[in-house]
Amino acid sequence: MPPADRIREHSGQGAATTVAAHRTRRRLRADQARQLADLLRHQILTGAFPDGALPHESTLADDYRATRNTVRQALDLLRAEGLVDRLPGVGTVVVARKYPHGLDRLMGLAETLREHGQVTNEVRTMGPAPAPTPVAERLSVPPGADVLYIERLRRLNGLPLSLDLTYIPLDIGTALLGADLENNDVFRLLESITGQPLGHAEITLEAVNADAHSAAVLQAPRGAAVLMLERLTHLADGRPVDLEFIRFRGDRITMSGLLHRTL
Repeated sequence: MPPADRIREHSGQGAATTVAAHRTRRRLRADQARQLADLLRHQILTGAFPDGALPHESTLADDYRATRNTVRQALDLLRAEGLVDRLPGVGTVVVARKYPHGLDRLMGLAETLREHGQVTNEVRTMGPAPAPTPVAERLSVPPGADVLYIERLRRLNGLPLSLDLTYIPLDIGTALLGADLENNDVFRLLESITGQPLGHAEITLEAVNADAHSAAVLQAPRGAAVLMLERLTHLADGRPVDLEFIRFRGDRITMSGLLHRTL
């Protein structure tokens, strides 16, 4: 190979190595920013900044052993989530709050969030309706049998929090037709009607995109991710009595639980 060609080959290899190294540095910084954002998000959600202001960027860099650029990128991620804002002359401040919803106890929403404010219910739809086959199977009622269908918008301190779609066997649900659903959890009412406590529930939690109806009711952007909690609740004797599909605004709720390892 002529000397000139060897020089061009080595030059090309050097340039490729430089580009690859630059991309690696950018990727590493992005990874570190994401990791820092995860740590700061936990701090924010657990009330570690009671005055609403995060420490200065330089302090965060020292505390978390990160570069200023990494700190700025992490704060940008949190701002994109709507958790913080960065105000000129003020710094980074918390502008949104998520409320904790436990997954290790069977409780109604008002019971779960009683320490954080008042939960109110707007009953949008309520009445008997034929059970779709999957609902009938889950509630152990004959296919096509009427069940009580309830749609509620639930607010915490006046802000839309969740849209609940509920199916209840009609022999129990009929007693709910005259009940005060605006100020009471269905769980409490079911225990009062049946005369026995609730026993257990099967839950599934996933993220779904808000459809047009859900987005409008929850006052969330159409297509925004919401947390979907599907819950089938049983009485203490094992009978299934409450099938719910609950769409939570993901920017206002956080799910948590205590898990024990068993083999």
